[in-house]
Amino acid sequence: MTDPRKEFIAQLRRYQMGSISRRHFLGATGLGTAVAVMAGAVPGLRPRASFAGDIGDKVALTSWPNYHDQANLDKFKELTGAAVELTVFGSNEEMYAKLKAGGTGWDVFVPTNYTIANYVEADLIDPLDLSQIPNSDPSAYSDPRMSEPGTVNGKVYALHKDWGTTGFVQNTKNLPGKLSSWKEFWDVTKDKASGRVMVHDYQLTTIGNALKYFGYSFNSIDEKELADAEKLLLEVKPHLFGISSDYQPALRNGDAWMSVAWTGDGKQLHKDIPEIDYILGKEGGEIWSDFYAVPKEAPNKKGAYALINFLLDPDVNTRELLFHGYPVADKRVIAKLPPEIANDPIMYPAAELLTPLEFGAGNVLTNPARAEIMARFKSA
Repeated sequence: MTDPRKEFIAQLRRYQMGSISRRHFLGATGLGTAVAVMAGAVPGLRPRASFAGDIGDKVALTSWPNYHDQANLDKFKELTGAAVELTVFGSNEEMYAKLKAGGTGWDVFVPTNYTIANYVEADLIDPLDLSQIPNSDPSAYSDPRMSEPGTVNGKVYALHKDWGTTGFVQNTKNLPGKLSSWKEFWDVTKDKASGRVMVHDYQLTTIGNALKYFGYSFNSIDEKELADAEKLLLEVKPHLFGISSDYQPALRNGDAWMSVAWTGDGKQLHKDIPEIDYILGKEGGEIWSDFYAVPKEAPNKKGAYALINFLLDPDVNTRELLFHGYPVADKRVIAKLPPEIANDPIMYPAAELLTPLEFGAGNVLTNPARAEIMARFKSA
């Protein structure tokens, strides 16, 4: 008769050596309970309610470029046996259209604040079962504005991930003289930086910051104001290096000298190439907040909840922040940050730079006039 203790040790060693999968290990007779007991005592394997049971081989996460630490995703696989299948998009409009078309296979996705009400209205997401996400703590948010868009009609549909701003980056070595405004950004694009500038493949930010050239609202849908913005964009188009939301490669290899940019990209680029500065135009622009949400038709909702809960663990979330460079509103994470990060002017800009920024408006996402302008701009 086999000694169950020796069998357990043998199976455990096989698992540690990588010769069997976690699923096989947990599925072996009598071992699942033993592992659950051990997990409570072994550091790094703290039990989480949403990790209970089998969550499958993979969890499909749809997000943005340069937005997740692969080491964290690998750790999730180590703890759960489920690999994170990451897909990235360049714009909320594209993400919204894809989910609305159906058949995506997404389990978790990362929408921006102004889009969540649209997803609810289109019946694409359900309210979250917060009992499966114990790492979510509404009382931990330092600024309720960053988390409030996730609640629609009194129900929580999405949980805050992080927040940031939309400004632009400038390589001051190739383009001396630090700029300070959107007017300068667009004027220099047509002059000294011709052929070396990128803008987002994303109407909200590209049109929004063209509107700021004239002092208009970032969210304007006024016919005349949009016409002015389109005229500027068409003038600028021949001078661009590219239209893409994945602009880091061109800036890193020197093909591009400037680009419309988000906080985290600005932080990552400045950290690796100090002569690249991140700038908030003095006229204003965008402030935004991103969230985790679960599609109504998600094929692996149990895995979705497990992944969201894992990523909202304060220690994991801190590692995410240190990788992607976007600030969070979770006080539990802020308390863990080293002073040079907590006081970084890219991640946490001065109040006078934040004051004129606007949150994106929901009606902009589906505005046909802005969609048509972006289409004409890209095809010109």
